[in-house]
Amino acid sequence: MNKRESQLIVALDVDTFKEAKELIAALGDDVGIYKVGIQLFTAYGPDVVRHLLKAGKKVFLDLKFHDIPNTVANAVEAAVSLREGDQSIFMCTLHTAGGEEMLRRASDAATKAAQNAGVKRPLLLGITALTSDEKKDSIGQFVLEKALLAEESGLDGVVASGQETALVRENLGDNFIIVTPGIRPAGGQAEDQKRVTTPSEARAFGSDFLVVGRPIVKAENPSGAAKRILEEIGI
Repeated sequence: MNKRESQLIVALDVDTFKEAKELIAALGDDVGIYKVGIQLFTAYGPDVVRHLLKAGKKVFLDLKFHDIPNTVANAVEAAVSLREGDQSIFMCTLHTAGGEEMLRRASDAATKAAQNAGVKRPLLLGITALTSDEKKDSIGQFVLEKALLAEESGLDGVVASGQETALVRENLGDNFIIVTPGIRPAGGQAEDQKRVTTPSEARAFGSDFLVVGRPIVKAENPSGAAKRILEEIGI
């Protein structure tokens, strides 16, 4: 299997804006993309996104939108409006469980909002199955069906465990974006994640982006932990 060039995304899964700022500063130029999830966004809102954009970082806004089509379209439009100059969010997530109409409306809204704002359209990613879900015999087929739905609905890719990445890559091709959470360095603890992969495994399976949280965020030396993961994926 051919290895792809994978990029590291650090999940800002911390309790306070202060902790987030300190982590971003500590990681410096080694990390260029950060995930802002529901915990930090609920507490501090758009300020976190704008801080990252001002610092020259790319933002993976992982809010997993799932509602009626009109509401999700409006939410995506609002997400694209979070900008600093000509920079807006880099990626955004939606639940594929919302169905084709919701996903299509979101895709159309993202394109229109980006054109109106004069920014690059963010990559829209469909959530397939959470990496905390237990592995079942049918989960690969489930993830593939959700990935096919995402592509047909105008999304750019999906969030999928490394254990399903090869199947998605084989069926969806090289231009379909795959973001893989549940990354644990070799010998690391899985904790509440059920379907984990190492950085090198995920890269070999075909992941474009690797999301790493606790192995870096909770490390005694976050910068050192990030560097080791970057080395493992050949960056």
